[in-house]
Order: sequence, then C-alpha cells, then structure tokens
Amino acid sequence: MKRSKKYQAAAALVDANKVYSIEEAVELVKKTSTVKFDATVDVSIRLNVDPKKADQQVRGTLVLPHGNGKTKTVLAITDRTEEAKAAGADFVGGKEMLEKIQKENWFGFDVLVATPNMMGEIGKLGRVLGPKGLMPNPKTGTVNPDIAKAITEIKAGKVEYRTDKEANMHVSIGRVSFEDQKLAENLNALVEAIIKARPAVVKGTYIKSAAIHTTMGPAVKLNIAGR
Repeated sequence: MKRSKKYQAAAALVDANKVYSIEEAVELVKKTSTVKFDATVDVSIRLNVDPKKADQQVRGTLVLPHGNGKTKTVLAITDRTEEAKAAGADFVGGKEMLEKIQKENWFGFDVLVATPNMMGEIGKLGRVLGPKGLMPNPKTGTVNPDIAKAITEIKAGKVEYRTDKEANMHVSIGRVSFEDQKLAENLNALVEAIIKARPAVVKGTYIKSAAIHTTMGPAVKLNIAGR
C-alpha cells in the first residue's frame, strides 16, 4: 500500500522496534495525527485467549474517567419515561418506538437501553437489532432496572470492550484534543479493567500485544504486554 507523504512523515516519528510507556505513547500518538479534524485515539489489544470457548470470552464495560469524546444518541425502551428523559435519553418510549424501528426501518440512535420488563417485546426484534449490535444486554448494562443510571453512564463516556473472533479488541479512549494526562488516565483505566476481566483458565501471558493509534495514523506499540 502506497502511503501519503504526511503518513510517512508521521510514521518516521515512531520507532517500530520500541515499546513505549503509556505516557510516552500518548504524547507521541498525538504528534502522529495526519488529519485536519479532531481524530479519535484508539487502542488495539491482542489477548492470549480462545474466544470460541465460553470461559475465555472477555467482555465488559467501563466509564472512562474523562469520556472518549463521542456523544452517543440513546433510545430508552421503558415505562419509566420521566426518569429516562431526566437522565438525558434522546428518545424514550415503549412499544410504539419498537414499531417505528420495525415498520420504518428507523435506527436514529447509537445505543438502546431498556428496563427488564420490556425485554419480552424487544426480543421480538432480535433478528433486526442483533446484527447491528443494538440488542440490550445485562452484561453491558444496557438492560438495567435503574434506567437513569444506565443512561447517565453512557452519556458520561461508557465504553464496551470485547474480543473478536481473532482475540483482538479495539476501544476508543479519546481524541487528539484531549490533554495527555486525560488520555493516559483513560488508557490506564481500560488496561486495569481488561486485566481484572482475565479468565481464570488463562495461564501465563494474558496480553500478547497492544498499540495506540489515531484515525489513519501509525500504530505506537504499548509496553503493557506480557501481563
């Protein structure tokens, strides 16, 4: 693949043979952003797990200390409409909102949260919501009797991390405009959460490799592997 001159200049700032501390990596990755907009800062981590086995799936959520710079549009399916509205949900309703999704093919939201009593109705749209990653799940906190808490956390910068079929995970932890310290604190919080979620059956090395990068920018290797 032929790279642009800007990308090549950015890549030249990175020592491909070096693994950087979180603080060093955060400072460097901001310098490698080649786009004119406020680029997203992403972390990619490869784990020593077998996602095909139920006891080795790594999945969870956390509220980043400083959010990730992304504002998510929330649809709340609940009978506790006033609580949901007060918490900041962008759309609130019950069966009528589900009918809108089904009949109008409407997906003007990023996250769907619900109270447990509504899951029977939502389950009927499993084939529609599931493939888009919009099906509420207790494991990610999007099915919650405390609907206000679920919405507040999402609006505050709650992110999900989960391994894909290749045992990799990719999480956005902020934007280039963030202060170095805030990005570092977000990254540390993510690493701690992933380590805490380590499957009991995994022996030896858990984190095989990790890197931080911006939108369309080169990867900077992180010194968190081997744990």
